[in-house]
Amino acid sequence: MKTLKSLIALALAAGLANTPLGAQGRIGLLDQGHYVCALPGDATGTAWIEQEGKAFAITGGSSYRTERGAGTYLLEGKQVTFTRGPLKGMMLLKLSSGLLQEVDKGGKLSRLRCHRTGPLSE
Repeated sequence: MKTLKSLIALALAAGLANTPLGAQGRIGLLDQGHYVCALPGDATGTAWIEQEGKAFAITGGSSYRTERGAGTYLLEGKQVTFTRGPLKGMMLLKLSSGLLQEVDKGGKLSRLRCHRTGPLSE
């Protein structure tokens, strides 16, 4: 019985070792609408400091658009990666429906947050 438990533990460890580090879960879609990205302000001034060039709109499927053009993204589990277009390479973590936080190149959460401000205007 002890040998069986050891074999099962070894098989589980081998399976985890073969799982890509970037794999976060199921592929999904973000809620459609406009997203504004901002840094937190402070108590002496404005609560949020909007960041130019970071706003985007999720338009449908895995597509987005910005003032500079359109592109595609991949939502895998909670990890959002912009794969084409003006935001290519930008990564975000989905915190909740309509709230995302930027992940820096080192894999750590940055202070930049993007939140859904409303539906797409027709």
